[in-house]
Amino acid sequence: MKVEIYSDIACPWCYIGKRRFERALAAFPGAEQVEVVYKPYQLVPDAPATASPHRAWLAERYGPQSRAMDDRVAELGARDGIRYDFDAALHVNTVHGHRLLWLAATEYGLPVQHSLKEKLLAAHFSEGVDVGDFAALTEIAVAAGLDRARVEAFLPSDEGKAEVAAEVDEARALGITSVPTFVFDGTWAVQGAQETSTFLKALEQAAPAGGAAGACADDGTCAV
Repeated sequence: MKVEIYSDIACPWCYIGKRRFERALAAFPGAEQVEVVYKPYQLVPDAPATASPHRAWLAERYGPQSRAMDDRVAELGARDGIRYDFDAALHVNTVHGHRLLWLAATEYGLPVQHSLKEKLLAAHFSEGVDVGDFAALTEIAVAAGLDRARVEAFLPSDEGKAEVAAEVDEARALGITSVPTFVFDGTWAVQGAQETSTFLKALEQAAPAGGAAGACADDGTCAV
């Protein structure tokens, strides 16, 4: 079984969804036969290359309710072992992080991509790191297992840009308009940071011996 997870580094619900899906996968008897691939999606594709405070950007976009939105995510994230620091978080374009995830999957294997995804999310949401900065991205990538010289040559180049753009276009062609979205064997999808039990049920239904499955309700997503 192949599970493609469309998500953005700047999506707080994607971090929660990742945690819950991982717990479900750990409890799934056929976990060793499940191929998990992270696919790119950008909630704010026109976000600037220069970082700015997350709080200010969210308040400009959503108004006074923005702090309550962050507080709710932080509360739920804590239950899943995630420490959100929205006061330190930075709003910045995530395209280069997605390029690195593409490189990791292409040249280093999916376990390295998974490690990189976790580190990028932690850097962005818990550590206040500018995930658009090449020096910062290099250190994150090296810690995940990528070669330093390869990353330093890769980031300033155009490599991976067309591939990431094509995958984002593919997501939109599939009708994906919110993340996280989990696509099982290219046939049906689960949207949102669902509960672990929901993901486990989805894995059981999508397994070769399982029956037909329907999409779960949309909940806890980051709407475009």
